[in-house]
Amino acid sequence: QVHLVESGGGSVQSGGSLRLSCAASGYTGSRSCMSWFRQAPGKEREGVAVISIDGSTSYADSVKGRFTISQDNAKNTLYLQMSSLKPEDTAMYYCATRVSYDGDYHYCLLDYVMDYWGKGTLVTISS
Repeated sequence: QVHLVESGGGSVQSGGSLRLSCAASGYTGSRSCMSWFRQAPGKEREGVAVISIDGSTSYADSVKGRFTISQDNAKNTLYLQMSSLKPEDTAMYYCATRVSYDGDYHYCLLDYVMDYWGKGTLVTISS
């Protein structure tokens, strides 16, 4: 059973930065991709960024150029560096992982593809 724990959320003003972390444990199969999702109040959950096991990345258009996803495989930790934050970035942020998947990693931006989820960390951006 894979266990994911997010941290680093908080409240910042518009234009500020935050770095989210996701500590992963319990992998027994091969990890294929890890992703960040977010869900704002009253909205559907959306994929924000994905990173494949070889380090390839992809982003939602809404965060491209502002967010950077990275991973430290030695520490089994996923990161999301968020800059130029906007009030519309306010949401609960979740990390998720898919194991033993040989498909296109871009599909890991779709929530139904992912196997395991953390409980989330709240990001609030004030104007």
